[in-house]
Amino acid sequence: MQVGVFSFVFQPLIPFEKALDWIAETGATMVEIGSGGYVAENGKPYCVPRELLDSPAKLKKFRKAIESRKLSISALSCHGNPLHPNKEIAALHDQDIRDSILLARELGVKTVVTFSGCPGDSDNARYPNWVTCPWPTDFGKILEWQWNEKVIPYWRAMNEYASQNGNTQIALEPHPGFVMYNCETALKLRDAAGELIGVNFDPSHLFWQQIDPIAAVRKLGSAIFHVHAKDTSIDAQNTSVNGVLDTKPYSDEANRSWIFRTVGYGHDLKFWRDLVSNLRLVGYDGVLSMEHEDSLMSLREGLLKGVAALREVILSDPKGQPWFETAKSRK
Repeated sequence: MQVGVFSFVFQPLIPFEKALDWIAETGATMVEIGSGGYVAENGKPYCVPRELLDSPAKLKKFRKAIESRKLSISALSCHGNPLHPNKEIAALHDQDIRDSILLARELGVKTVVTFSGCPGDSDNARYPNWVTCPWPTDFGKILEWQWNEKVIPYWRAMNEYASQNGNTQIALEPHPGFVMYNCETALKLRDAAGELIGVNFDPSHLFWQQIDPIAAVRKLGSAIFHVHAKDTSIDAQNTSVNGVLDTKPYSDEANRSWIFRTVGYGHDLKFWRDLVSNLRLVGYDGVLSMEHEDSLMSLREGLLKGVAALREVILSDPKGQPWFETAKSRK
C-alpha cells in the first residue's frame, strides 16, 4: 500500500507546484488530482483535462511537475453530478468525467473518481431529489423512475465509454445526497452498469450514517477501486437529540452532530490498522489518499498529522505466507 494526498483542498491557497512540494515533503508517494466537477468550485482545478489533452507542451510540464518530486498520480477526481436536472450542470460534469477518462488513459492512470449523481423527481425538475424513505408512496415512484430512466442508463453508457478508452476504472464515492450512498446502492449500480463501475471507499461518509466501515469493506470486496483516508467525529450529545442528519454549516462545529476530522482524530489508529488489514483481505493493496477537510486544523497541520498517521498504519511490504507454509517450503 501507499500513502497519497488529495490535492484539491490546496487549490485556492497555493500554486500547484508548491502543493506538490508540501505533499512530497510529508513522505507521501501518490497524489490524487482534481480534474473538474464540484472541485472547480474551490478555485480553478490544478488539472483541466481538455487543456492538457490539447497541448502537448502543457501535458509535458504537468507530468514533469509530478515526476520530478517522485510522486505518482493515484487518480483524477471530478466529483460532480452528471445526472443533475439542470442540463447545463449535468452536461458540464458529464464532459469533465469523459475528459478525465481520456486524460487518465494518456497519463497511464487507471482510476477516475466521481460521484454517482442524483436526478430530480421528473424531467421538469430544477434540483436533485434524494429519496431516503419509502413512504408516502410518491417517494418510491420517484426512486424507481430515477434508477430506471436516469441512473442505470447513464452509468451503463459511461461504463462502455470507459471500456473503449483504456478500460479506466470509474470509482464512485458513496455519499448521502447522491443515489449511491452505501454498500447496497453501490453494488446495485455496479451490477446494473458494469465491472468498470466501482467504489471510491471513504470511511468518513459511512461513519456519519452509522455504517461500520470494516463491515463495508468486507461487503464491497473487489468493487473497491480507490480509498480516501478521512475521519469523522460523532458528537454523542448533539446526536442523542438530533440524530445524524445534519444540515447546519460545517463551520458550526460545536452544534453539529458530526464533523470531518483528519486521520486519527475521529477514531484511533486501531481502527485504521483494522481498515488497512481488511482492505488487504479483500485484495486491495493500492493507495490511501488523505483528504483534508478538518475544520479544527490548518491545512498544513492536518496534512502532516494525517500523512504521518497513515504511514504508521499502512502495510508496505507484499503479503507474506502463513508460518507453516513457510516452514514447509524450507524442508
